[in-house]
Amino acid sequence: MEAEAVAKDWWLYHGTGEAAERRTRLETGPPPPWRDFTGIPDPGYTPPGCEGPAWERTWRRGEGYVPDDTEKDVVNTALHLRRPLLITGKPGVGKSTLASSIAADLGLGPVLHWPITSRTVLRDGLYLYDAIGRLQEAGLEQLRTAGSAPPGAGVRDLPDPARTPGPGPAPGGPSIARYLRLGPLGTALLPQDRPRVLLVDEIDKSDIDLPGDLLTVFEDGGFDIPELARLAKEEPAVAIGTDDDPDAAVRITQGRVQCRHFPVVVLTSNGERDFPPAFLRRCVRLHMEPPGLDKLARIVRGRLGVDIEQGDDEYRELVKSFLDRADDGDLATDQLLNAIQLRLVGAWSAPDDRDRFLATVMHHLTGPSA
Repeated sequence: MEAEAVAKDWWLYHGTGEAAERRTRLETGPPPPWRDFTGIPDPGYTPPGCEGPAWERTWRRGEGYVPDDTEKDVVNTALHLRRPLLITGKPGVGKSTLASSIAADLGLGPVLHWPITSRTVLRDGLYLYDAIGRLQEAGLEQLRTAGSAPPGAGVRDLPDPARTPGPGPAPGGPSIARYLRLGPLGTALLPQDRPRVLLVDEIDKSDIDLPGDLLTVFEDGGFDIPELARLAKEEPAVAIGTDDDPDAAVRITQGRVQCRHFPVVVLTSNGERDFPPAFLRRCVRLHMEPPGLDKLARIVRGRLGVDIEQGDDEYRELVKSFLDRADDGDLATDQLLNAIQLRLVGAWSAPDDRDRFLATVMHHLTGPSA
């Protein structure tokens, strides 16, 4: 079996020393001059730490991940350069799990998750603004103030939206802060003393324009919220919610979110499309191959505590069957873990069930029999 690698001095992720020591090196290490950002943290805002249900989910997902030396080298390159990490590979090889592994290994708090679809646009990741809800409440407030709002008043009872001026509320109306909330990318870009990990999942499923739209945000390390910028003279600082917590109330000044540390951005792609050269140039790229025997053995040991070298022959046979079936079509590593977990609890134990068991648990994701 493959020997455990010796950590390199420059590694931050899975490097030498305790997590706190490596995290300090990440926080205080000098960034490239072109990646040095100037955001000022809000002293009244405390981002989620290494506690609570969200952190437990990140920890459980990331602690058993087994990166190889190539993955560690590339991840640490992205950390030192403050650049997004673009991970390509077949479904099920562990691309999204790597984001949780980075967060768990360095103690960076819960992973922020931004799943991408064909309908996703940049603003979905930056912030959400419920303009209709705000207009409705402003109108109802006007009616209540006039003493004429019926108990069941609705949108049809409101003033004409075309006659409602700008983004600001009517006099005495609700604050815009109640209707704004940062998205996962916007939350990751908040100025903080330590970077957050952001998983941008399956970016290859996006509209053709999204990778290009991300370039400016990645280069600037920040973005403007026009609805707040237009109110900056009347309300220079507005406290709004975050993707972690709609009640977090982090202060946004002059309508601008500007990071202090560039977040650890992990973008995953199943290889369903190509990306513009300008986008690729700004990313550190990692291609993940399906794991071989040595890595599978370490994954099984790390996730389930089963040593396939010293354990029951049955588990070695399951790993061999997994690799053999992978020759005929794609399989995901968690399918092997599912198979071993079932056998650990005594399921599908009859010898006559073996073929049906493999076909059920290790069904191909692609290929002739998918």
